[in-house]
Amino acid sequence: MLYICIQFYFMRIEILSGSPRKNSLTKRVALHLANRLQETTGHSVGLIDLNDSSLPPIQSVWSTVENTPADFKPLAKRMCNADAYILVSPEFNGSYSPALKNLLDHFPKRHHKPFGIVTASPGAMGGMRAAQQMLLLVPALFGIASPYLLLVPTVDKKFAADGSLLDKAFDHAIHNFIAEFLWLSEKVVTANEVI
Repeated sequence: MLYICIQFYFMRIEILSGSPRKNSLTKRVALHLANRLQETTGHSVGLIDLNDSSLPPIQSVWSTVENTPADFKPLAKRMCNADAYILVSPEFNGSYSPALKNLLDHFPKRHHKPFGIVTASPGAMGGMRAAQQMLLLVPALFGIASPYLLLVPTVDKKFAADGSLLDKAFDHAIHNFIAEFLWLSEKVVTANEVI
């Protein structure tokens, strides 16, 4: 009789909703991804909404939770303890959100951490230029980017304000993004456990 042992590695995934705007269209995508991952995986999934944050402009890197100002310790704990990240950003002038960059700059490099890249736009390109810039950002953080990106054109027609999917034809793209992100993340977390 053949026995197959499958070891499950629990992961802490943080989704960073990178728009500081109220009524953010980008947040709709972040909500959908958070809900879907919570419903379909056994991983811990959090959503960090930059609209809820009052981070000051970067002055110094908060290298540990202990040396983080008291008001931001809960955020620092989540950022430092995450095993994987999904960055969700609108496109601002051909790049990703400055608020997202400011958040990431407050914390140390994310050595060997997997990242999913998601961009959204009410236009037809889905934030493609922002995604290209984020592909440069992730290695600068010493992270590992999933090569399967999720670009969301006409985001206002694809997702409702509560994150529910309006355009069922887009489900295939979401499924592929999540499957590839989880495959990479689980491989990387497994390898990091061995190191």
